[in-house]
Amino acid sequence: MAASPVAPPVTLPPGPAGPAAMAVVADPPSPPGGAAPGTRPRRRPRASWMRLGAGLAALAMLVGACGSDDGSDSDEAGDGAAGSANGGDEFPLEIEHKFGTTTVEGVPERVVTVGLTDQDAFLALGLAPVGITDWFGDHPHAVWPWAQDLLGDAEPEVLNADEGVDAEAIAALRPDLIVGLYAGITEDEYDLLAQIAPTVAQPGEYVDWGIPWQEQTRLVGQILGRADDAEVLVQEVEDQFARVRADHPEFEGATGVMATPYQGTISVYAPEDVRGRFMAALGFVPFDGMDELAGDDFAPELSLEQTELLDVDALVWIMGDDAEADLAELQAEPLYGGLPVVAEGRDVAVANEGPLGGATSFQTVLSIPVLIEGMVPRLAAAVDGDPATVVEPEA
Repeated sequence: MAASPVAPPVTLPPGPAGPAAMAVVADPPSPPGGAAPGTRPRRRPRASWMRLGAGLAALAMLVGACGSDDGSDSDEAGDGAAGSANGGDEFPLEIEHKFGTTTVEGVPERVVTVGLTDQDAFLALGLAPVGITDWFGDHPHAVWPWAQDLLGDAEPEVLNADEGVDAEAIAALRPDLIVGLYAGITEDEYDLLAQIAPTVAQPGEYVDWGIPWQEQTRLVGQILGRADDAEVLVQEVEDQFARVRADHPEFEGATGVMATPYQGTISVYAPEDVRGRFMAALGFVPFDGMDELAGDDFAPELSLEQTELLDVDALVWIMGDDAEADLAELQAEPLYGGLPVVAEGRDVAVANEGPLGGATSFQTVLSIPVLIEGMVPRLAAAVDGDPATVVEPEA
């Protein structure tokens, strides 16, 4: 799997500020969202995302053994959780993705999510996956607080992808569907997963880790036979964005981006990244040349000498656990600290693994309401350009 979309917690070491001072802790057990979704959401290391070393023969034996089960268990996450469907007449459902087309014969009961945020859409629509790939945050069952109540009595297996996702562990869960929408699955990984169960990979029309939350929610709605319910959820969040734009006309056309320090450089979330789309949904536009800079990347890197590009009307930094201290360290760096965005108090800091920072990287139908509530007042304080207006960092 390619580098994930988030960045790890940022740590600015003590000592004189300067280019060497901007660094991040080695890829955390945290998400790609911190820095960029992967770990530059945070960027994730460019390591193999799946453990392929066990061998296809061993995996085939395990899949065969699991397939002999009649699936009659009723006490595990996922079984019967979806409830009644609205749109079940759409099956069999054919879903196109980056590596072809997958047929979903009926409403699945045992879903494993290998996408880093896909669990939220399933939980929102009434089904707890039997396996969830952990991204960051160290929350029970890899589910953040905004979605915990939706778990009910379910106890999904947590799949740890720090050293590559374990395909054998996925097979042992006997999934009837594997889903990786907010993902960067490679073709080899897809071929392996498809031997375990029908697999829906990320859409080909977006950059990896770039599926919009609306599309993610709607696809899960189709998979669960709940397309109408998914549309209602999407519209409710879209209405929240519309209210923000109406209440804050100053956001319209203002320049605004999200960024994170990463290994001596700065990763800026592109317009095709979920974080960039959040800013656009509020009315902000990226700085000139951002599209060309980004290309097909969700978070292009800037050198410290390019920090003048960050002199925007509102700049959100995804930082480490102490966002306020990390921002102060960054502002002490001469090249960045000398910009008007600092002097006029237009920069905002959120803690990578705090509730607001987590929602910033997740960007799902469940996390966005949390993000709107916490981020909009901070952006309003930043975009006025008045240094006397206090912009509260996330503790």
